[in-house]
Amino acid sequence: MKRRTFIGSAMTVAAAALLTRCTLPGSGEPPQLYKATPKTTFDPALPSVEWQLVVDRPVASAGLNSQKIALQRSAVTLDYFAHANWTDTAPDLIQSLLIASFEATGKIRAVSRESTQLRPDYALQSELRDFQAEYDAAGRPPLVRVRLNAKLIRMPERAIVADTTVERTARAEGSDMSNIVLAFDEALGEVMKRVVEWALKAPGTTARPGRPGL
Repeated sequence: MKRRTFIGSAMTVAAAALLTRCTLPGSGEPPQLYKATPKTTFDPALPSVEWQLVVDRPVASAGLNSQKIALQRSAVTLDYFAHANWTDTAPDLIQSLLIASFEATGKIRAVSRESTQLRPDYALQSELRDFQAEYDAAGRPPLVRVRLNAKLIRMPERAIVADTTVERTARAEGSDMSNIVLAFDEALGEVMKRVVEWALKAPGTTARPGRPGL
């Protein structure tokens, strides 16, 4: 009888400890959602292309494959801002913004994500390598770093015709979340602009590859 009493008491203590570590539904402050914007200003002299493009969802490490907004205080740590999320996971957010940025050029026949029925002539595959706000010992507002490796793939043979890595940084004008997100938007916008222009200018891609698109 004493043994059963001891086990029951231990289970009660363990359950109470578990509840103190968990966030109960409806408790706590919900995160503020933030979004980034597509790039809409491009050189009118960009070449027009007659091919169709699928933009794949970027690959990202587990730390960046999240709705949480990442921050880095040292070379070996990755944390997140409290009560602040992107409207989607970072890879999904960037995929949608790249598609909108290509459309904004008015220079491409069709562009979409991989889940549609579009028969692409090319696919844009990418890896998100940096997407975080970085703090230093000086106590300044953080520096936002965005780095994206991109490959242009000719379909259906899936041959790489071009690849590039683009990195941009932007210093937040203040330490509040709104200014930090604006710095993310600036750095990401410059990366997307460079990737879009690079893809449209890739050697040998200005003409349609010569097969029906639909």
